[in-house]
Amino acid sequence: MTGGKRAGDRAKARFRIDVLLIALGGTLSIVAWGYLVIAAIDFGATGRHDGKAGAWALAGVASLGATLCLFLTFMLAIRLSRALGLSSHHHEPRPKRDPGAPKGGKRAAR
Repeated sequence: MTGGKRAGDRAKARFRIDVLLIALGGTLSIVAWGYLVIAAIDFGATGRHDGKAGAWALAGVASLGATLCLFLTFMLAIRLSRALGLSSHHHEPRPKRDPGAPKGGKRAAR
């Protein structure tokens, strides 16, 4: 009889370039988001104090860019969690309902 544990050999961890690229993209997008938020605040303050219409337009563009960067960050975070196996994606569609089956449950069948 042999001693020791019964677990199989573990797979060796390998370097995954796809995970690195997703993490790098997420980092860059969150940094860009922070920069655009600060820029929008600065342009808004300039427009409020100096009354420049161009500053308000730039504040709006920076706000829109910050929104898009934050959305991109969330999307990349989801991809990263799927790539690391922390969450799964449901590929199977729901089964189609049989048109001949009665609608409702047990109560409707009475």
